[in-house]
Amino acid sequence: MTSKNVSVDTVNDAAGGYRIDELARLADTTVRNIRSYQDRGLIPPPRREGRVGVYSRAHLARLRLIGQMLGRGYSLANIGEMLEAWEGGQDLGDLLGLEAALTEPWAQHTPSVVSLEELAELFGVRDDLQAAANILSAALDEGLIRVEDDRYVVDNPGLLRVGAELVAAGVPAGAVLERRRSLVAELDVVAAGFVDLVADHVFEPLGEPIPAGEVPRLADLVRRLRPLAGEAVAIELAEAMDRQVQARLSEFMTRILEHVPPAKLAEG
Repeated sequence: MTSKNVSVDTVNDAAGGYRIDELARLADTTVRNIRSYQDRGLIPPPRREGRVGVYSRAHLARLRLIGQMLGRGYSLANIGEMLEAWEGGQDLGDLLGLEAALTEPWAQHTPSVVSLEELAELFGVRDDLQAAANILSAALDEGLIRVEDDRYVVDNPGLLRVGAELVAAGVPAGAVLERRRSLVAELDVVAAGFVDLVADHVFEPLGEPIPAGEVPRLADLVRRLRPLAGEAVAIELAEAMDRQVQARLSEFMTRILEHVPPAKLAEG
């Protein structure tokens, strides 16, 4: 296939720096699979730095695309044929640019390592390691924390901090996790709506195969739409929070005022 003879450096404009084990984890596959895909020509070889192979974001994008196609029931042979046919009429750099735009992570987080003691401190239970262990167990079950080389790794520290703040405010950890599960399901529906909007009105009208000249435009469009989706959700969420807070807290204020003597109100 074309991919076997193409240097990653010529097709990826964003320098990467993944070793094969890290690439496998990010792509949710195995080192063995990556080597097999490379042998088949489904992904290009890595850049060499001494004796170490260094993989890029283009590799990650291609692996995620392969994973998605396998999930839809395509065989590796089918995937190879489709990629080869696609690349035959397209510039490979444009193709990988679109792959990256469609499949690279939307959320960019810097993972951090946390100990049981640090978790206890974060959740305000430093004097109760059993409570910290229970929180850790629940976070592991939810995928908020994972174990890597005997360390506890938090892929999204910001999300963990939000949970800690809610627990510190008096919300039970179980209720926080339950609300998070509901939120994930609700946001999946919102995200599907955004994706369908673009797919139905931008991608589908182009037909199959997508004209070669449209590929760079689509990659640029997808990248420009990414922050817009987040902006729209943030704006609507802020307005919804205003409505809900005013409605719910006004009830509490009314109940509080009912117990304040009229003379005190007059003094105010």
